[in-house]
Amino acid sequence: MTAHRRRTSMSEILEAEALPGREASLPALAADEPQTRRSENVRQFVIFHVEREMFAVPLSEVQEIIRMPEMVRVPLSPPALEGLANLRGSVLPVIRLRRVFSLGDIEHDDATRVVVLDQGRPVGLVVDRVANVVTVEEDRIEAAQSIGASIDTDLLTGMIKGNDGASMVMILDAGKVVAREFALQAGSRDRLGELTKGSALEHGETEQADDESQLVSFDVAGQEYALPIERVQEIVQVPERITDVPNTPSHVLGVMTLRNRLLPLVSLRELFGLPPKALDEANKIVVVSLDTTGGGQAVGVVMDSVKEVLRVGRSVIDPMPALLARSGHLNEIEAICRLQGGRRLVSILSAERMFNGSDLRAVTAGALEEDEETMAERDLRQRLGESDEEEQVVVFRLMNEEYGVPIESVQEIVRVPDELTKVPKTPDFIEGVVNLRGVVLPVVDQRRRFGLPTMERSDRQRIMVYTIRGVRTGFIVDSVSEVMRLPGSAIGPAPALSEEQRRLIRRVANIERQNRMILLLDIDQLLDVRELAAMTAA
Repeated sequence: MTAHRRRTSMSEILEAEALPGREASLPALAADEPQTRRSENVRQFVIFHVEREMFAVPLSEVQEIIRMPEMVRVPLSPPALEGLANLRGSVLPVIRLRRVFSLGDIEHDDATRVVVLDQGRPVGLVVDRVANVVTVEEDRIEAAQSIGASIDTDLLTGMIKGNDGASMVMILDAGKVVAREFALQAGSRDRLGELTKGSALEHGETEQADDESQLVSFDVAGQEYALPIERVQEIVQVPERITDVPNTPSHVLGVMTLRNRLLPLVSLRELFGLPPKALDEANKIVVVSLDTTGGGQAVGVVMDSVKEVLRVGRSVIDPMPALLARSGHLNEIEAICRLQGGRRLVSILSAERMFNGSDLRAVTAGALEEDEETMAERDLRQRLGESDEEEQVVVFRLMNEEYGVPIESVQEIVRVPDELTKVPKTPDFIEGVVNLRGVVLPVVDQRRRFGLPTMERSDRQRIMVYTIRGVRTGFIVDSVSEVMRLPGSAIGPAPALSEEQRRLIRRVANIERQNRMILLLDIDQLLDVRELAAMTAA
């Protein structure tokens, strides 16, 4: 604000009503307020502070006021966007008003609040402190343009005059704030990618050759094993609760509930007689189908860690020698995959030999009944008629956020080599190229593509390989965490925050029970046409 306007307390501006202690709702007019005040000539506002400025928004637009929630940061979004939050199952975009008005960031504290407004859908505004709810007569409100201010008056609908005629509270036009920050830039370069589908670049790639296999590899006690990808339904985290089942072999850990069905859990360490190890966050459960269709009966196999998805030629897969196949747990290994000239050997497991279907059915039959919470949730979904349609996605991490891509879009997942070959005169977003089984693969750093800070190379990083409109490309991610099935009821449209974000992140999975929000990427939009041409030339 201009220097001639002094700051004042709300008591000097107008008679105010205190905001109640609970933050889930806002009051109407105070019960002891005279009925004469409830006329068409008065309005109610919520007053809050940002830096040294005081703002107001109409009470009718305010849904609730909450403390700062946990945020999911969204790449390629406007700078003022704090992130997305979970508001009782709904996705809430949250804007930091300090950035809107270029007032400089500060650390959030106990006074920081998010004012949730109704703008067709909920939108949150981060404010430094909420003051109170006030009742204002119309003649105390004047046009914003009539007062000189350092704040952009285009984002204001008016000013509330104080009793002294000099002090002011600015009335915020929340709709304009949202519209300006999330304005979609029509005619951007990204539209070129959408308009030129079917161009010469879309020459396509041949289907997976008959002489190739895809394997999901994992580590157990320092040894690398793998299963054919068609046998792997999904990969999930170890649950907090595993239900013990009496009178079962030591390698049977118990059962868990996975989407309203009981899944038997088996420790591969125990099954193979390897030294026991306490479960931790690195352990993953590989859900293995016991039939070739990928459905029907399944078992969860606890692995020390999941490594990568391999795409290998059948020429490097040798059947297990008959003499060894009759020895101990080696009977469960049906083949050996030779990689890196034989220096890396991966044991390919046989689901049929590892598990007896009737034994696993007995484990499930002897398990405890579903807990009341799970049954109630299932019955509620049935009453509401929710769809059982699911999507299977591969989940990876960048910084502290989770992203998902359709599993059918992922060609393979490989480790990042010690060195990538730099190619001169290529765009900055191309990290380099690698030789992937005789094919030159251009590689993009996903962090750089999203405008995120770079990080040092680590063993957890992976290259996820996609085919984008006929061009095979690898993207470096911080880590690949799991393969999961998302119920259709958990997936909704992502807020349109910017043109590029709208194009790339169109949907979001809001898993309320796990307090997780997964941003779902449209693989075909990761690169536009000019970028694809650059990848082809790399």
